[in-house]
Amino acid sequence: MVPDSRLDEHAWWSQALAGLALLIAIVLLAPAARAQEQSLEIPSMRFAVVRSNAPGCEPNCPEWISAEGTIEAGTPSLLKRTLKALKGRQLPVVVNSPGGNVDAAVTLGQMIRKNKLDIAVGTTVFSGCEPEMKNCRDNQGKGADYFGMAYDSGAMCNSACPLMFSGGVRRVVGDFAYLGVHQVTTTYKREKLLYRTTYRIVNGKKKIISTKVVSRKNAGSYKTYEMSKAVEKRLSAYLQGMGIGAGVFITMKNTPASEIHQLVLDNMLHMNLVTSLDTVELFTGGTICKANPMPANCREIPADKEAMPANLPTAQAKPAPAAPAEATTPKEADMRFVLVRGSNPLCNPDCPEWISAEGAITAQTPERLRQALDAVAGRRLPIVINSQGGDVEGALAAGRLIRERKLDVVVAHTDFVDCDPSADCLAKDGVHTGLTIESEGECASACPIMIAGGVRRFIGPAVRLSVSSVGPGDKVKAYLEEMAIGPGLFAAIQLSSSKRQLYQQAILKFGLATGPQSADELTGATICRSVPRPDNCRVMPSANAEADMPAKL
Repeated sequence: MVPDSRLDEHAWWSQALAGLALLIAIVLLAPAARAQEQSLEIPSMRFAVVRSNAPGCEPNCPEWISAEGTIEAGTPSLLKRTLKALKGRQLPVVVNSPGGNVDAAVTLGQMIRKNKLDIAVGTTVFSGCEPEMKNCRDNQGKGADYFGMAYDSGAMCNSACPLMFSGGVRRVVGDFAYLGVHQVTTTYKREKLLYRTTYRIVNGKKKIISTKVVSRKNAGSYKTYEMSKAVEKRLSAYLQGMGIGAGVFITMKNTPASEIHQLVLDNMLHMNLVTSLDTVELFTGGTICKANPMPANCREIPADKEAMPANLPTAQAKPAPAAPAEATTPKEADMRFVLVRGSNPLCNPDCPEWISAEGAITAQTPERLRQALDAVAGRRLPIVINSQGGDVEGALAAGRLIRERKLDVVVAHTDFVDCDPSADCLAKDGVHTGLTIESEGECASACPIMIAGGVRRFIGPAVRLSVSSVGPGDKVKAYLEEMAIGPGLFAAIQLSSSKRQLYQQAILKFGLATGPQSADELTGATICRSVPRPDNCRVMPSANAEADMPAKL
């Protein structure tokens, strides 16, 4: 006679009593360690093989693995799938992550080291198709699924991410990126389990035949914000095995889970967390494939042949082909300086005024600026700059003149309301009317050097500001130190072979901007009602008021 498995009955078997018992137990599930709670709000990490679309790099361009998002328990399997598709090609990993699952981060680091991959903190800006797009055909026939550029500006590797980062053979962060650590948060989940036990009585004693779980219910959870001895031992051993100095683990352990300790680049180098002071461009720069020997992540796609699949072996080193000529763009006119008065009727009769500086910086720019400042008879008017750059020596001299006159600067485009300044359009009393538009403002190449001369420097989030290597290095470095600008800006200028856009977070970090304010701080319609009243405000009587005044003899 087989025992009955129903919950509410007993059964006899071999003249012995067989029974069923319901047991309720609170079970503590295995803990899931996370190093950052905020990471739950960010999409899970995805991997994409990307080819550089830097101007002039084709037909031989660098490629890399873009890794963006939160590290989850299943993330290592995604990386494994990506590496399998590459068939042994060793591409560097460019990671941008707030952290996530500690165990998964350690596994990712181990996979990266096992495959002898380099890693950099950076973010990939895609051109054409992006990983999130479905059925995108923009890059079809071009030899790669994804194209883009890698930047370290604003990229992060926080919390559990440095554990993944530690697996790289060569590891770089750069001045623009952020790498931070803190204590591990472990979440323990409780479950209420309902068991069904089948038993029989043998010699007056209960003998269990089988036990099954018939239901599970959530019984809450709790968190701890300190490492257990087991986790501490495992993470310490992992970092030591990767050749990382003990200071990283000590900093992680001593930083509360509610905070992030951003590691300083020099300290990262001292603790061997980074292997050099390079940036992500060490692995993704448009010109690296012209080096001899050629980096392993370069792949040639001959222009006269059909595009090769992305997973073919790396091309053999060949003499670098001549870079194709870049498309010519209209030459920017030389910088002009125009006195402008705010056109918003809300400000009349007391409106802000400024000097609009638009165009290419030349050797004549400092003298033209001096003439414009002399024409306003010593009034401290802000300079509103919009420029693609130009002559470095001219930018240095103009910046020093701005600092000498104690002027503020802002990056924005001035839109003239009356008419565009020219020989055919003369302003009344020498003052044009207009307004500032931040979204049309640009400051590139040598322009940030001129900006550095301002006493107050405002570069809003909508502005496009970029840097590139301009030389002469010694003069630029000395000038920026003189203007009390952080060393990060000079490093960015020197390391950028082509234009690299800086975002507001990096601009503030380097001290190029003195605050997050926008152009309205200096040119807004209502600023002249402030107390104290800004220096660039001026009352202009209305036409009627002028007519009512007594005649002057």
